[in-house]
Amino acid sequence: MSTPLQLEMETLLREAFEPLHLEVINDSAKHRGHSGDDGSGESHFTVAIESAAFAGKSRLERQRMVNRALGDIPGNRVHALAIRAFAPGTRQ
Repeated sequence: MSTPLQLEMETLLREAFEPLHLEVINDSAKHRGHSGDDGSGESHFTVAIESAAFAGKSRLERQRMVNRALGDIPGNRVHALAIRAFAPGTRQ
């Protein structure tokens, strides 16, 4: 079952990148009781996204694009966000 923040992240990323593939995975349960766990069940996420918007961009540029699209979520509303962003035909 998706959480409210997970759904919000999916919506923002779909609007920004029109992805061919998108997964927003809530990893919070794996980090329960660890640093950064605020008890909300929405503290740690992984994003896997494939979009033509990432073509020709470096890994750092792709990560910055995703962070920008998510606004105040990374580092403010979410403690940890792992990003795997790639262009079609690449998995780097």
